[in-house]
Amino acid sequence: MTGPFDPPPFRLEEYLGVWEFSGEHYLTASDAETLTVEELLAYADPDERARFERLPLSYAPTWGGEELRTAIADLYEGLGPEHVLTFAGAEEALFWAPQELAGPGDHVLVTVPNYQSFETIPLTAGAEVEGIVLDPAAGWEPDVEEIARRLRPTTKLVAVNFPNNPTGAICSPESWRALVELCDEHGATLLSDEVYRGLETDASRRLPQAAELSASAVSLNVMSKSYGLPGLRIGWLATRRRDLLERLERRKHYTSICNATPSEALATIALRNGAAIQARNRDLIAANVPLFEAAFAAHPEALEWEAPAGGCVSFPRYLGEDGVETFCRELVETAGVVLLPASIYASELGPVPADRFRIGVGRRDPEPALAALGCFLDARGGAPL
Repeated sequence: MTGPFDPPPFRLEEYLGVWEFSGEHYLTASDAETLTVEELLAYADPDERARFERLPLSYAPTWGGEELRTAIADLYEGLGPEHVLTFAGAEEALFWAPQELAGPGDHVLVTVPNYQSFETIPLTAGAEVEGIVLDPAAGWEPDVEEIARRLRPTTKLVAVNFPNNPTGAICSPESWRALVELCDEHGATLLSDEVYRGLETDASRRLPQAAELSASAVSLNVMSKSYGLPGLRIGWLATRRRDLLERLERRKHYTSICNATPSEALATIALRNGAAIQARNRDLIAANVPLFEAAFAAHPEALEWEAPAGGCVSFPRYLGEDGVETFCRELVETAGVVLLPASIYASELGPVPADRFRIGVGRRDPEPALAALGCFLDARGGAPL
């Protein structure tokens, strides 16, 4: 017998649970190249480093320590530390926020493709959830006019992710501001997953954060993706709605309670030096993209490249008649190269192109993995017919 909250299997996490640490070449990483503790502490001034070394391994405040929340608030124009609630990674925030913002009888709109919990959590919480399907023929751009037509009196939540995972697409500034205004006018909360912000290939395309543009919007971010520090497990929500954060804090009491104090201290150092860390990661992506372009160009019968506009993941096409699922399975089983096939991103809310796979461009030294991919395709004579 199942309980009232019984989510389905998390396809991505189950797949990576098998292959992330056993595959020889992890070519689908969703995060930028990480730093070692030594490399991160090199950013600290002597006082910060000394405080870290003397840090008591005690509990942290449930909201997050004052220094950490101040460093986060400094990323947002017009927000203070009282507008920030920290979590154990972005996943804990994605677990609680949709449940607080929508429930049975409520209507929710969610971008597709997406990170699975984006749709699974509100569905499992009993809301009626529909997809905002991003069309590759339109550059994965959301159709704001279509979103406006689908809003209902019961629409409580619109959840979006730009730069997008898995496509690497960025919403245009015009569409972005129109979407924020639309949600405000309708009284629906805009939940904006902004975890890849800061990794745009063109800085002029960097979008304002939702919590800066709207008094009701909620911005989600994390140390994992653009900062390349997933091991810290520090995420947060930023919004001017203090009452919402207070309700979410009470929910957090039932899960992580608080963050690890060493993680908070290291995250604070990273955020104070965030511009430099993100610049380092953007440079790494910029150096990697031509390598991926060349590897794909060497096999035009099998692969069609699509570079990310933002973030460090892309969703290119596999052209072989055997299909992307067979391709990804045989690739990892015989060549040890891990990619995520389109089925991982299949959605109940709308179509996701079935010939795509997620690839990561943010890790250092991708040449061995790309060479293994090329050798695999060469051995099969390109795309099987």
